[in-house]
Amino acid sequence: MKSNYRKIGDFIQLVDERNKDLKVTKLLGLSISKQFIPSVANIFGTNMANYKIIRKNQFACSTMQVRRDKKMPMALLKDFEEAIISQAYPVFEVVDETILNPEYLMMWFTRSEFDRHACFLAVGGVRGSLEWEDFLEMPIPVPSIEKQLEIVKEYNIIVDRVKLNETLNQKLEDTAQALYKHWFLDFEFPNADGRPYKSSGGKMVFNEELDLEIPDGWELTNTDKSSEILFGYSFDSKLFSVNELEKPLIRIRDIISNKAETFTSEKVDEKYIVKPKDLLIGMDGKFHCRIWLGNESYLNQRVVRLRENSNISIYKIFFSIQEELLKLQDSIFGTTVSHLSNGNVRNLKIIKSPLDKKYQFISNSIIQRQNIFFSENLILQELKDLLLSKMSKVETKTVLV
Repeated sequence: MKSNYRKIGDFIQLVDERNKDLKVTKLLGLSISKQFIPSVANIFGTNMANYKIIRKNQFACSTMQVRRDKKMPMALLKDFEEAIISQAYPVFEVVDETILNPEYLMMWFTRSEFDRHACFLAVGGVRGSLEWEDFLEMPIPVPSIEKQLEIVKEYNIIVDRVKLNETLNQKLEDTAQALYKHWFLDFEFPNADGRPYKSSGGKMVFNEELDLEIPDGWELTNTDKSSEILFGYSFDSKLFSVNELEKPLIRIRDIISNKAETFTSEKVDEKYIVKPKDLLIGMDGKFHCRIWLGNESYLNQRVVRLRENSNISIYKIFFSIQEELLKLQDSIFGTTVSHLSNGNVRNLKIIKSPLDKKYQFISNSIIQRQNIFFSENLILQELKDLLLSKMSKVETKTVLV
């Protein structure tokens, strides 16, 4: 251990408070991304009195399967005064917060170097659990409390800005979706007099394929005619090497999280590069029928890319096929895993209208703004990683506990 480091065990203590009177009802789980999440456990018939109570500024962790997951799940409770968590998770707290700040400690646990060390220490076969005693022996640099608070403040400024950008991006998408609903589902787009079309007596005609009335002059098309479709390529993993500066390889499991392990290769055909305005659809297994607006990446097999090739906005395609994909998700079953066929993707229905060009202009402006926020978050993530990496180099002092 470096001379300016101390053992984590010098600063923390276990807490084992049980929910005996059943007063605490908020049940949380622990994710591999080091966050508390609403628990999805089936608790029917479970004795909740055995669950552990965790209070604000206390930690919960999992020492199991650290080697398998290559991470040690860990989270600091900040958003609630108290909650309950599985008795399988150790709960601990900082002994003296005037010496070690809990948020500073959580930052240390967030570092990739911490997870690599925990993985190295993990024992017990393929899954590899981390012994509690070994966790307590892991090192941490502890500068003055003033320096810790300075580092935490700088870190939180970055984290808060990332969250703000994500919120703004979601609001922009909500705006695009609200306008889509008003125009293309409720048919209340402005008529020639600027009044809502359908409620002002606009002419409607029955469409047998949709089994509903649509405005006169509108017609049905599909994804094959309104977008450029490309099915992913079966990349050979041997051709790829990890490189954080290059594009990620989007796989089916990445459709929801929008996160991907990062690879690079000089042999990738440029047509398999996803652009920010592209739409991705998972075709197999757990993530079949899930859709996502892509960011720059490589397109792997069993993920399909839709790209604008007409006046129909990619956002309109996105919103148009969402409900249809949800219906397909419940009805399509493959021989071993559920999957979409190429034909399913090509024949998803979209209503074509004279408003498409105008909506495309509006939605493309929204996407451009979203891309600015996304690019800013990439830079902020680099700053956050840099700050975490510098924690091992901060000036420390001798701490007596």
